Amino acid sequence: MPTQEHEMLIELFRNRPDLAAALLDDVFDVEVPADARARLESGDLTECAPTEYRADAVVTLRGERERMAVVVEVQRDGAHVRRSKQWSWPAYLATLRSRMRCPTVLLVVCPDDATARWCAEPIDTGHPGWVLRPLVVGPGVLPAVTEVAEAARLPELAVLSALAHGESQPRVLDALYGALASAEDVEQAQLYADFVLAALPEAARKHLEELMATGTYEYRSDFARRYVEKGRAEGEARAVLRVLAARGVEVTEEARRRVLECADPDVLDRWLERALTARTAHDLFTD
Repeated sequence: MPTQEHEMLIELFRNRPDLAAALLDDVFDVEVPADARARLESGDLTECAPTEYRADAVVTLRGERERMAVVVEVQRDGAHVRRSKQWSWPAYLATLRSRMRCPTVLLVVCPDDATARWCAEPIDTGHPGWVLRPLVVGPGVLPAVTEVAEAARLPELAVLSALAHGESQPRVLDALYGALASAEDVEQAQLYADFVLAALPEAARKHLEELMATGTYEYRSDFARRYVEKGRAEGEARAVLRVLAARGVEVTEEARRRVLECADPDVLDRWLERALTARTAHDLFTD
């Protein structure tokens, strides 16, 4: 069953298909079509045969005269991959190549180097000269994105860089924060920040949290303030409900929802004070 990490890594390519071209070019020196426009395609690679083949993501890179198709796979379990994907990956490429009538490559993203080594092993299809060598992106080959401008140009690559190098190179976290703080799509930036915070080791996570919370970083913006304010509001809202529960005051679903959805710290302060003496949850909201 796909994990949250698996789905989030795929989401990077769904949100920014250009990420596939950047990795092919920067990491593997694969020449992509000039002036290519990246577009997400259907990952369904099933033909008329009863076996179903479905890639995690398929990206096409279309230039004026050339095009290329990329099968993107996210893998976490190396041993399992070796047993199953050695049969399905060649089928993915052959099917997509037949459909798109263009060169097709396999790009595998692995969160750890051990799995990356498994996935990078050549797959001998049995036909003379036809050996599939997957292009595998693991922490060991990912570039360290340390400049804010570069991270802002392709935040999804900055996310991968933070996951790979955040523990050893704090500058990649600074660059990621700077990119997310200036992002126009605040919800997407929040999603990426939450994902990285959940995946980082403790020391690296604290470094990124401090950037968001203290406001000492040069690129502090509304994103950081909203991140901190949201966390404080949620904590105070839960405190209101805990006080009522400790005093045995019944809280209706409507009242609970109203408290949890409130983002005004002044209102929450007032409700927390009232929760100490309220006889009903409705007393919180009565002026």
